[in-house]
Amino acid sequence: MRRRALLMVFQSVLVSLTLLGLPLAVLAPSYVWQSAQSAQNGQVATLSRYLDQIGVHDLERMRQAVSQWQKVNVPESQITIDQREKRIYDSGAIANRWKLQSHTRSAGGLYITIRSSAVPVIWSSIGAVCAVLICAAVALGAGTAFAFRGSRRLAAPLIYLSAQAEQVGSGAVQARIEPTGIEEIDLVSEELSRSGERIIGRIAKERQFASDVTHQLRTPLTALSMRIEEIEYLTDNEEVKHEAEACLEQIERITQVVGDLKERARQATHGNTQAVKIEDIFRQQKDEWAGQFAAKGREILFINQVSDRLPLATPSSLSQAIATLVENSLKYRAGTVTVSTRKGVSKRSIFVEVTDEGEGVSEEIAPDIFRRGVSGHGSSGIGLALAKDLIEADGGRIELTSRKPVMFTISLSAVSESMSPDRLLPEGGLVVVGRRHGRH
Repeated sequence: MRRRALLMVFQSVLVSLTLLGLPLAVLAPSYVWQSAQSAQNGQVATLSRYLDQIGVHDLERMRQAVSQWQKVNVPESQITIDQREKRIYDSGAIANRWKLQSHTRSAGGLYITIRSSAVPVIWSSIGAVCAVLICAAVALGAGTAFAFRGSRRLAAPLIYLSAQAEQVGSGAVQARIEPTGIEEIDLVSEELSRSGERIIGRIAKERQFASDVTHQLRTPLTALSMRIEEIEYLTDNEEVKHEAEACLEQIERITQVVGDLKERARQATHGNTQAVKIEDIFRQQKDEWAGQFAAKGREILFINQVSDRLPLATPSSLSQAIATLVENSLKYRAGTVTVSTRKGVSKRSIFVEVTDEGEGVSEEIAPDIFRRGVSGHGSSGIGLALAKDLIEADGGRIELTSRKPVMFTISLSAVSESMSPDRLLPEGGLVVVGRRHGRH
């Protein structure tokens, strides 16, 4: 869309300049030549009147007068005066073959001719053509610049409208855009908002149901566990004790599942996708983890290698996902932890990578590392699964791209930093993407 708008405006400017510039470039030399010719015609008419005033009875006096007049008015020109096919005055020939010539017949019967070199006129004509071409080039450049700026402002709502569609598809709170003044975009945005609200309502009911179910199940499971423990304590029958232990293990697993379900319902937040400044995320993470790593004699580095792209994500979700990866590296691995960014192959992608220098991830659990309950260190295995859910809710992806050294990669859609609403929108404009407000 942006490229097409830019191309359309560029073509319009080019056609306008062609229709106006070419005629001007053609007419300018003719105008310059005619102006020079008119000026010389005026000079020969002035000389004619001058000679009529002084008369031609004294030829020597006339020649002196003409010579003096020439020095003052047309010093570089040739003047010839004929009387009855007899030349009575000639100031000398002009070396250049390109000449302007003007002639007239005075009231006294003198045939007066003025010739001058046309080279200055030719250069003036060339200068006029160059001036027209330079003006056309400047106009084309200015038109292109305005077209580029206008296309960016036109494309900005579409960029964030795509983020809105992503959010609706993921079931998260959609990015909202204030009316742009473009009817078609506003209609699509409104319809996406209505669709998102309906989807969100349904998801909210499902999550509330899950929360209610987990709450209702915890109490009877706790009571059942206590009764079985009491039976196990009071009985002397080994078979009964064995069955009681098996029941307790089953109840514990069910309780764990219920707890995971409740935790997921609690932590699953509605995404608010926006153009995130990765420096802010890194600064917050560094403040949170630098002290803890230093206490263990380790180091954590945050390196942003992509300054011209902004990831589209929910800030809290991206922060939580990075924090989960960093925490795992702090607990279970060793060496320096590096959190960095790099560009994707596409201009609309960006990668956030978390690496460490530990022993790596075992081959057995690597394929299922994001599955709930999978852990190589006896933990619940919930953290990475939740991180995966959070990133995928924003339309991204998280993967284990290297077992040793360990490298987790978060892939996100991105927009150019130049497409940030802070730079695209004029003063007084407003864009709301999630909870982010643009300029007021």
